[in-house]
Amino acid sequence: MATKKLFNKIGVNIIAWVLSIILITPLVLIVINSLKTSQAAAEMSLRLPQAIQWDNFKTVIERGKLGVTFLNSLTYSAFSVILCTLTSAMAAFVLSRNRTKWNKLVYFVIVLGMAMPINFIALMKVMQFLDIINTRVGIILLYAAIQTPFNVFLIYSFVGKIPREIDEAAIIDGCSPLQLFFSIIIPLIKPVLVTVMVLTFLNTWNEYILPLYFLGSSDKWPMTLAVYNFFGMYFRDWNLVCADIVLTSLPVVIVYLLGQKYIVSGMTAGAVKG
Repeated sequence: MATKKLFNKIGVNIIAWVLSIILITPLVLIVINSLKTSQAAAEMSLRLPQAIQWDNFKTVIERGKLGVTFLNSLTYSAFSVILCTLTSAMAAFVLSRNRTKWNKLVYFVIVLGMAMPINFIALMKVMQFLDIINTRVGIILLYAAIQTPFNVFLIYSFVGKIPREIDEAAIIDGCSPLQLFFSIIIPLIKPVLVTVMVLTFLNTWNEYILPLYFLGSSDKWPMTLAVYNFFGMYFRDWNLVCADIVLTSLPVVIVYLLGQKYIVSGMTAGAVKG
């Protein structure tokens, strides 16, 4: 029996290693070729560069205007994270604590947004009516709205695990509703909030379709559109294209590595009770 468990464990580890190698190979390929000359990178091989070309990244930053697009992506991601996390947490707390018939209906309608496709024509008409199309405020509101359903769903389940007695004790001690939420509830749901913040940041930073449709000015483009534009101009220089992809992906990798433990704990902690 012990031998069988050992072989099963070894088999699972081998499969995990094989899958990890398969998944990480494209990333390694891009990093290696971003350090080569244009001629060497044209082969797109895993062969190490004979001489590291650090100037590739300098060239990409200058020609691809990554400084401006980086600030745009950082602005969109940061404000989307703040807005979406705060509104989702408030909505999830109210709907979870007051499970009336109408609140359950509201929760169902919000969560239904995870499955409903985006109607770009209707959405464009709404943004034109509100005069927020091709604006930074408009794209931030759009990012936050698109990700709110999943975040509410995630926080709703987590809040359901917090005993109501905590709320009652805080109210008896003189807490107002806002004090209760910000001073008592927020610290208790910190793991799921960090999860929501990390996932919202990653999704916003990687978004490509929404800015393509709703941002017509190139000075407002995020880094994902800058990569697309850069590839169109330098599609033959694979070393520069790979360097552009590396610089665009680097913030996502850093944020994910910093928040990966919170992602796992936050998504599993509220899964028992909804």
